[in-house]
Amino acid sequence: MRRKYKLKKLILLGLISIFIVTILAAAIDIYTYGNIPKQIKAEAAIVLGAEVWAKEPSPVFRERINHAINLYKKADIHKIIFTGGIGAGKELSEAEVGKNYAIRNGVTESHILIEVRSRTTYQNIENAKQVALSVFPDLQSHKFLIVSDPLHLKRAVMMARDLGFDAYPSATLTTRYRSFKSQLEFLVRETYFYFVYLIFKT
Repeated sequence: MRRKYKLKKLILLGLISIFIVTILAAAIDIYTYGNIPKQIKAEAAIVLGAEVWAKEPSPVFRERINHAINLYKKADIHKIIFTGGIGAGKELSEAEVGKNYAIRNGVTESHILIEVRSRTTYQNIENAKQVALSVFPDLQSHKFLIVSDPLHLKRAVMMARDLGFDAYPSATLTTRYRSFKSQLEFLVRETYFYFVYLIFKT
């Protein structure tokens, strides 16, 4: 009886160890994923939405927009797709705020596409696909960059590829999540949502 109990205990400890190692491996992968040594040239960048303050982007969203603008000015991309709907109590959608900011900073309006209904990362990309298809019917023959904060990109690029994009990460190296506390909170949240997406694909 005692031997059987010990065996069950060892099996339980083994399963717990496997679980912890799996979580840590995923967290490390998420943390390092956005750090690619060379920027890939692509047809367009999909900028994932973030909070807006009145009619201006929040600091987090502004850095994502600035990163896309820099890619555009270096000719690494030809078009920018802004995503994000209207938050509670807001006048403009995240996508509209991103578009207005980009135009003020030198991006040609005809080179900007927007979707204004999404509220989640998956919806950002799913709705961006419908917008992209109106310009690029043969979606798989074009490369797309997913622009967001580094810790957000593992899950976002996986979603984009599952939705049919030939997608690659493009991290905002000037991310506002700089402190250890903010990065840890973001990493924990992203690791959780990464596994939720792996299991439920949503």
